[in-house]
Amino acid sequence: LAITPFGHRGPYAEFQAEELTLANAGGWANLCPATHTDPALPPLKVCGDPCALMTAVAGAMTALALVRETRRSGAGDFIDLSIHSYVASVLEVAVPAYSYTGNVVTRNHQRSLIPWRIFQAKDRPVFVVCVEQDQWERLVEFMGKPDWAALEVFADQPSRAENQDLVHSFVQEFVGDWVAEDLYHAAQQHRVCVAPVLSVGEFAANEHLHARQFFTQVARNGEEPIQQMASAVLTTRGRAAISRPAPTLGEHNPELEELAPRQIPPPSRPPALPLEGVRVLDLTWAWAGPFATLNLAHLGAEVIRIESAKRADLYRRFPVCPEGQEPTLNNSGMFNQWNQGKSSITVDLGTQEGRGLVSELVARSDVVVQNFATGVMERLGLGYETLRAVNPGIILASVSGYGQTGPYSEYMGYGPAIAPLTGFSAGTGYLDGEAEEIGLSMPDPNAGITAAMAVVSALLRRDETGLGEHLDVSLWEATGVLNVSAWMDYALNGQEAQRTGNRHPDMAPHGCFPCQGEDSWVSIACRSDAEWLALAQLLSPALDDEKRFATLADRKAHEDELEEVIARWTSQSERWDVARTLQALGIAAFPTLTTQDIVDDPHLRARGLIEFLEHPEVGARAHTGIPWLLDRRPNGVRFPAPCLDADTDRLLAEILGLDKQRLSDLRAQRVVGI
Repeated sequence: LAITPFGHRGPYAEFQAEELTLANAGGWANLCPATHTDPALPPLKVCGDPCALMTAVAGAMTALALVRETRRSGAGDFIDLSIHSYVASVLEVAVPAYSYTGNVVTRNHQRSLIPWRIFQAKDRPVFVVCVEQDQWERLVEFMGKPDWAALEVFADQPSRAENQDLVHSFVQEFVGDWVAEDLYHAAQQHRVCVAPVLSVGEFAANEHLHARQFFTQVARNGEEPIQQMASAVLTTRGRAAISRPAPTLGEHNPELEELAPRQIPPPSRPPALPLEGVRVLDLTWAWAGPFATLNLAHLGAEVIRIESAKRADLYRRFPVCPEGQEPTLNNSGMFNQWNQGKSSITVDLGTQEGRGLVSELVARSDVVVQNFATGVMERLGLGYETLRAVNPGIILASVSGYGQTGPYSEYMGYGPAIAPLTGFSAGTGYLDGEAEEIGLSMPDPNAGITAAMAVVSALLRRDETGLGEHLDVSLWEATGVLNVSAWMDYALNGQEAQRTGNRHPDMAPHGCFPCQGEDSWVSIACRSDAEWLALAQLLSPALDDEKRFATLADRKAHEDELEEVIARWTSQSERWDVARTLQALGIAAFPTLTTQDIVDDPHLRARGLIEFLEHPEVGARAHTGIPWLLDRRPNGVRFPAPCLDADTDRLLAEILGLDKQRLSDLRAQRVVGI
């Protein structure tokens, strides 16, 4: 497994990069902070190193899956995983919006779902979002049914979007009368998605996370133990232990010298995709759950979506469809992006017969993934204990905002509301500015990739023990573990992250600078005095002797002036000219890519990340595919997202042996079908 900035193959393979580079190259920075009103402000990097860390989870998942297959076939492989590709593959609505409608989403775009914003309570900021109409109606009831909410201009989502400034001003007036913590719990009791913007210290003290044993004391060599975040996956056996503290330099050399060579069996059969032969039942919707099963499909699993015709997936109903087409349940780019490589069965889980069919499928499957609200599976009669009675080896992965246990387990936890709870929003913002949204609903894919990694780990364990597992993955914890740099600074030094825009404590210059053209930017990160001197020669030979910028400490002390000098130079040039000139000198530099740039990018195209599979209703449209490449096994997405109900008859016949008459009867009874 090689995790590198741009991968080992492709035109940018030798490019230098830092986290800032990858946030801009992958398109995330151009979307952050969301809905900002000042286009003169540069694209913004999220605090910490989330690009690298979320890619690392994907790397662990892929390597574990390949280990499992290698044990069967005896054929190893090389995994070429690109951070750039991974970031570009998780841009939420941005790629479908461009591919299906030609709309290039940026950090300045206005949302169509309103309200959705960080508001200011009496004591701190809070985040409020209403994704569906019934949530808005619950918010109105919670606010005491104010007269303004009855106006026709606020009646539905399109009307609220058209009048969003008014909606937000009224909601702000209501929020401003509350203490944030009181508002949080009161709103959640009304099933309204509200979340306070927490500092890392407040995150560390949270009662829900402590009740779920998310924190653990880790011993340190010769020093006091330190509180750290535990595994983001809660299993029936608890959380995986941190078996040892971080090592001192060379501490385990004697142990390594005594290791015996690994005995690898000779290849016994042709290499297969890592999860070939694994059957996954997908009871998910929206993004977090489908992203988990998408990655299992990428690894070669057979993924069967169990869908409802009565209440279709939120993303099937999301109106991102090709120009000239009326929205259908099959032509939404949001659904088609996150459900590639899967098949679709429609079953009415509200009927006893429908639940019986699912139980029969469970008996013949390896994995079930669900992201219903906490408790729904149990109410359907499909909780883990029931599934385990049907199939003792079944692995159930439950993905939710807050987890299956704990005092907040029934709270609403959409992805955009999770970043405020983890310290990411508190640490992300322009210099001396306010806490910001991070531009993407990144907690959703974070939880999805974490769940997929946990499924692969559980499959490996089941191979050895025959035992199934219930995997409890929360968006909150799966995202919290990625804010580790802010966490360690707090745990070791008691310091909270400060909002410093794109700046970095150990690099200068480190930021996004304007170039020729509208909203055109380039990211530049100098990691040493030598790199700065190489850049200074381009800017002006006189800067060689400029005392203000001689050392890192000097440059940090005069960073405003430093950035002004660089901005004057970059603003006279085209962004790619600047980036290629600096890369030739070994300096990490890259343009801020838009969604259109991502789809058209020659490096991503060369690596096969941009897929154009033919879909029955939308044709061949660009979707992001698999961010890793294998040397000895097939690459690429195998088939496009399924149309609703496309595979019901075929799979129920193949897996359960139902004949045509039985299938016809089930359709007549509306147990299956649309």
